[in-house]
Amino acid sequence: MTLHKFNLPDVGEGLTEAEIVAWKVKPGDTVAINDVLCEIETAKSLVELPSPFAGTVTELLVPEGLTVDVGTPIISVSDAVAADAAAAPAPTAAPAPEAPLYGQLEADTSDAGESAGGPAGGPLVGSGPKADAVKRRRRVAAPAATPAAAAGSTAGPVPLAEPVEAHDIWISPDAVAHAERPAPSENIDLRPTLGGAISGLVSRVLAKPPVRKIARDLGIDLADVVPTGARGEVTREDLVSYQAQRDAEVDKADTFWGKTGRPQEQRIERIPVKGVRKATAKAMVESAFAAPHVSIFVDVDASRTMEFVKRLKASRDFEGIKVSPLLILAKAVIWAAARNPSVNATWVDNPDGSDSAEIHVKHFMNLGIAAATPRGLMVPNIKNAQDLSLKELALALNDLATTARAGKTQPAQMQGGTLTVTNIGALGIDTGTPIINPGEVAIVAFGTIKQKPWVLDGEVIPRWITTLGGSFDHRVVDGDLSARFMADVAAILEEPALLLD
Repeated sequence: MTLHKFNLPDVGEGLTEAEIVAWKVKPGDTVAINDVLCEIETAKSLVELPSPFAGTVTELLVPEGLTVDVGTPIISVSDAVAADAAAAPAPTAAPAPEAPLYGQLEADTSDAGESAGGPAGGPLVGSGPKADAVKRRRRVAAPAATPAAAAGSTAGPVPLAEPVEAHDIWISPDAVAHAERPAPSENIDLRPTLGGAISGLVSRVLAKPPVRKIARDLGIDLADVVPTGARGEVTREDLVSYQAQRDAEVDKADTFWGKTGRPQEQRIERIPVKGVRKATAKAMVESAFAAPHVSIFVDVDASRTMEFVKRLKASRDFEGIKVSPLLILAKAVIWAAARNPSVNATWVDNPDGSDSAEIHVKHFMNLGIAAATPRGLMVPNIKNAQDLSLKELALALNDLATTARAGKTQPAQMQGGTLTVTNIGALGIDTGTPIINPGEVAIVAFGTIKQKPWVLDGEVIPRWITTLGGSFDHRVVDGDLSARFMADVAAILEEPALLLD
């Protein structure tokens, strides 16, 4: 028997810890190589961990929700169970037992078992019917035992598995827990005895079958409902009133403000900062205080961009591909960065351990797209975006957005970005001052596009207007360079045909 322990690996560059979000296996499960063991949340994304071993899970060493360091054992897998199963001999048929499977009753000295078709001595009550037994409805006998029942069995009381319903009277399992089961050869009807023998055992909640069905569907206990019917029965209107009152109480308890009667210190929700949100917070603080930000804004007439997007949507080449103005902005940023290379760069302090600094200008574009996800802000990037056609860029944007929303973005997709675009316009925001993504020197915020009055050739006419906001690291990008870059991006949005140059 070999027991393997799987240590938490480094699934991205420099990963030091991760949270076990959800286990996909449990002890006793058989796994093959590359089967998914669990989901972990790193500082960058949600990642599925495949199994490096084949065998049987013996123990989960780390519970869900716990953050552990890289190298910590998280699961143990044994390869002995599968081998033992393969080597085990085929099972042989067991010899038939000489005595009844469930034994005999000590006090049973009669031959009632044989008269009922069972083995001598009689099976213990509950051992099941004969193979040829006729399926009967359950019956509850009166407390006064019949002669046949007294002579035929000494079995104790047997509770029924289900409640019995007759004549609009509900009999709970507890109420009939001590009723005797009739002898197998008898067919005693429950109804004639309800009025007297077990009158003290019934719960008199009256309701018609349709009302009972509604109560079951809504999960309502009829005993909790105040009846208003002429005979004291629960009516449909009673159920509606009860459900409305219950919904009102639930709605009041589930509001954001909760129950206002509690002390304020008990109405504070504490959310741990970890994973993606923790890493994002740390990076934004470092960027805001390490890089001297400067921001500029420009209003843009994007009417021709809107017309171009409309034509692309109708084009057969873009059939089935989601096209939006963000596609044109992404292409505009790539085009403008080629004309102003220093915006696609990194400031590096103390290169090679020297007391100096360098500017690394990137001759490739890994275009980052800021994406809001349930786990926080993520900035995956499109590798070598400068080499993509308009259609290929559209497909890359669609794939990036779908993966990010599903929380399946891999760490490698968020490393090595060179310039970022954030589409705050998707939320109806006009513009903003974005914080530069760490390791970069520029970011462009894309505001909402909406019709506004615009002066064109001396006339005020409605046009599709948007506002671009750009933030830059002033150590690398000074005012002149940032203005020229933003003007180039705006020029493409005003006239997409410039992309053909």
